Amino acid sequence: MKRTLLFLVVAAASVLSTQINVYAHHSFAATYFEDQTVTIEGKLVQFLYRNPHSFVHVEAPDDKGEMQVWAVEWGAGGQLSRDGVTRESLKPGDHVVIKGNPGRNPDDHRIRMQSITRPSDGWNWKGVVQ
Repeated sequence: MKRTLLFLVVAAASVLSTQINVYAHHSFAATYFEDQTVTIEGKLVQFLYRNPHSFVHVEAPDDKGEMQVWAVEWGAGGQLSRDGVTRESLKPGDHVVIKGNPGRNPDDHRIRMQSITRPSDGWNWKGVVQ
């Protein structure tokens, strides 16, 4: 009897836990200036399609004209896939234009993605993910 009850409790907990979404998340405002927007244009170095956040790394000039590798934070793979973005959407060497919120530390060369465009074929993504 105790085994059956334990089994039912564990089974019920398993089913319920898959139905509950947890929305614990860090604040983007702690890392990025949400009231500012910057644009970078350059060559895609790497596309990391992953959870909890995807990243693109882009070689582009900073405000002094010096080439930097920018880390651009994007959404999770699941979020992006709902918008039609896949692991194959971007390739190293793609020329891209990115708009987003700049990081609070300019030396980090970090941006939170708002939009990305590949001018060669017009592919683009627009929207703010959380």
